[in-house]
Amino acid sequence: MALFAVSRYVGEEEDADDEAQEERARALLERLREQAKARQLRRQQELGGAGLEDEAGQGQLRKEQEGGSAVLKRRKGGELRPGAGSEGDAEQREDGSDLKKKSPKRKKRDEGTEGAEARKKEKSEGAEGGQSTEEELPSAAVGEEAQPPPSSLAVLGDYEKKPVQKVQPFLPHWLAQPKLVQKRIKENLIPIKDVPGIHPKLLKKLQMNGIESFFPVQAEVIPAVLQSASNGYLMGQGGYRPKDICVSAPTGSGKTLSFVIPIVQVLLDRVVCQVRALVVLPTKELAQQVSKVFNIYTDGTGLKVVLITGQKSFAKEQEMLVQKKVTGYCSLADIIVATPGRLADHISKTPGFSLTQLRFLIIDEADRMIDDMHQNWLNQVVKAVFQAENEAGSNTLFQRTKPGPVTAASCCYPQIPLQKLLFSATLTQDPEKLQQLGLFQPRLFTSVYSEKKALRDGTEAEQDSEEKYTLPEGLSQSYVPCDLNSKPLLLLHFMLTKKFTRVLCFTNSREASHRLFLLVQAFGGITVAEFSSRLPPNERQRTMKEFEQGKIQLLISTDATARGIDIKGVNCVINYDAPQFIRTYIHRVGRTARAGKAGLAFSMVLRIQERRFLRMLKDAGIPDIKQHSVKGRLLKPLVQQYEEALSKLERTVKVERAQKRV
Repeated sequence: MALFAVSRYVGEEEDADDEAQEERARALLERLREQAKARQLRRQQELGGAGLEDEAGQGQLRKEQEGGSAVLKRRKGGELRPGAGSEGDAEQREDGSDLKKKSPKRKKRDEGTEGAEARKKEKSEGAEGGQSTEEELPSAAVGEEAQPPPSSLAVLGDYEKKPVQKVQPFLPHWLAQPKLVQKRIKENLIPIKDVPGIHPKLLKKLQMNGIESFFPVQAEVIPAVLQSASNGYLMGQGGYRPKDICVSAPTGSGKTLSFVIPIVQVLLDRVVCQVRALVVLPTKELAQQVSKVFNIYTDGTGLKVVLITGQKSFAKEQEMLVQKKVTGYCSLADIIVATPGRLADHISKTPGFSLTQLRFLIIDEADRMIDDMHQNWLNQVVKAVFQAENEAGSNTLFQRTKPGPVTAASCCYPQIPLQKLLFSATLTQDPEKLQQLGLFQPRLFTSVYSEKKALRDGTEAEQDSEEKYTLPEGLSQSYVPCDLNSKPLLLLHFMLTKKFTRVLCFTNSREASHRLFLLVQAFGGITVAEFSSRLPPNERQRTMKEFEQGKIQLLISTDATARGIDIKGVNCVINYDAPQFIRTYIHRVGRTARAGKAGLAFSMVLRIQERRFLRMLKDAGIPDIKQHSVKGRLLKPLVQQYEEALSKLERTVKVERAQKRV
């Protein structure tokens, strides 16, 4: 029901009511203007079209202003009357006369009802005005509203994909600027007489052992070590402490002879037998090999070489190291070749065992020795080297103290320097790891560099960070994609068709090595043996000798033989289990193609491992590995005999388990 009110007040009451209505109309108009402005800003943000929005907003604002002013005029002029001169007019007059009689409360309520009705009508007019404004907008504006242009506002969490720049490591100067050594052995052989400073006795020994030329690593490192001891082993060149030397070169490049020759030559003139050189190696077999080389070149010189690896009893090794006399203990060794665990035992438990005269500390396979610091052996060696012989201080002339800042007091008496020599095919480039060794102004000799960079004679060039490792020059490497069931058949296929005389096969565990050995043995037709830590040392030594003599065609081994051991005449290396780390791969395949000779390396890679294996080689700078696929029809003739061998293997394993239980 519509309510209509006609203002027919006279006098002061009518004027007051008109002023109150005008005030309410003005307030309403201001609110409408603010709402119009807010809508205009919101549309500008949505559309992004400033020009069109301004015109539309102004038109909307004009419409709303006109609507508001019309309402104000109608209220002033009484345009809200539905029809003058009609019967309703008479009724309105009667209603108007009744209004005069109403109480002030009723007046206020009627005025509030009138204002609410006016506001409803104005809102409907404003909506119609907005619709008409939208109809007047051109079609381009409508299209922009349907597909708004991209906003200039920033979206939180959004980002652009950018290529990630490879962070170049910051290396110390001696790592970043090493002395580069030629990679190619055959093309860079140097006659032994052309290398300066080598003693005639040692030249004769070299010729007697069939060595007429030095490899590039030997020709660089031997003179460097001899130069550091040119004033004798009691003092460095010019009275200064000699620099430590690090060598990173491929397997089979002659690193062992690089430290054997200079150490033997420096100690040739020694008078009193004291431990002057200590060689520390990770495995017993490698220690035996290095000890043999020392014995060859110390024969007839009076120098004594002692091997301590735990293969003999502890008491027997003590008798070889020291002898007790009336005047005290005296040393029986000039050169000690040891494994770290056994060395630490003798330092702490053997009375009279002294390293206070030690001049050379050689760490072979240095990367593994850093990773496996058994019993903290290096700190024990350094502590034993700089331990005062006489705590009372009676003999202070040759008392040895830990090196420190050079002062007038530290130069008052001579002191034997301790020089460290590090050798490895995979020497780490991590300065934090190398810091554990406490190197003094080290020099790095390396053959790990890009072939694109030409070597400058006698100068130092930058090392290529992309190429991390170097493989032997004559090595040909391939990988064989396979599944788990076909791996044994592939190994048998290679052994029976390739006609290799000496093959070294690597597995990842001694259990896998033993089972593969039993399987090949049960298959027949191949002379096979196993080599792992489960065998006693004497049996391992005998097996290695028979393999070198050609009596064993296939030697199945764990990584015990992968480090540094020089096995003569290995034609091929087979990675039956793919190596998990690149350093393991480097040392495994380095058992063949030694000393510039040719060799083959096959890696059996499961299809699930293929991607990771190739990525590992690529990251290490070894991209040129070939794929060698073997078709299934070539393996079919072996299946029946292979299944029989599996049955034999199962029975043998049951017997071995029963024996273990007993």
